Amino acid sequence: MRLVDLTRLLDPDEQVHSSARSTRVIVPKITYYAPDREGIGIMCEAYGCKPEELPRGEGWGTEDVQLATHTGTHVDAPLHYGSTCEGKPARTISDIAIEELYCDAIVLDLRGTTAPGHAISVDTLEAKLDEVGAPVTPGCAILLRTGQEAYKLSQPEYFRYPGMTREGTLMLAERGAKVLGTDALGWDRPIKLMKDTFQKTRDAADIWDGHMAGRDKEVFIVQQLVNLAALPTSSFKVAFFPIKLARCSAAPARVVAFVP
Repeated sequence: MRLVDLTRLLDPDEQVHSSARSTRVIVPKITYYAPDREGIGIMCEAYGCKPEELPRGEGWGTEDVQLATHTGTHVDAPLHYGSTCEGKPARTISDIAIEELYCDAIVLDLRGTTAPGHAISVDTLEAKLDEVGAPVTPGCAILLRTGQEAYKLSQPEYFRYPGMTREGTLMLAERGAKVLGTDALGWDRPIKLMKDTFQKTRDAADIWDGHMAGRDKEVFIVQQLVNLAALPTSSFKVAFFPIKLARCSAAPARVVAFVP
């Protein structure tokens, strides 16, 4: 068994390109307290001792971390798409059982079949599913490899990616997939491009339609995956385990593939 980490490293020092709409959901803020520096004072206060009385003269290491629930590789719960899903109250991240987030997976390699900012068509998705040839089993995950692994956060290309539509999302869900993942920053097309379209059409259907489809068919959307190139196209499992945050619409997750 080979384990493949599909989780993006969260590094507050990583440079983010100026075209990013908000760095708050891309990198965390971390304050570090090192054992041989700040940790000394913290531990002396806790134990009522002097620095020279500490074992080896050091305290403990700790950190303060500030991050949004949608920072880095994360799992979206149905509450992210709206207050209801399939006519019932939308589930939160803490409502989802971990058994639902450990499942068979299929990778669709979409590189060369679509362009940055453009919608991924249903025809393209169906053709790639046929190419893989593996059955879409109930509750499985379908992971989209768009080629975003070629870019860093500091590059503008990272923020220009192909995205999903309502029709594509519902097609995958109706086939039986429950977890829908992508290596792109977002599941839909970039927000700026969707905004430009909406400003012309004033049609609500042009607002975040890939995610909004999750109001009608429950799915868990996972974004900012990495290392999809290290996976086979099928016959493996993935665990998408988010932090168990009460009543939240999403949570950062450690995503790991289990490849025979």
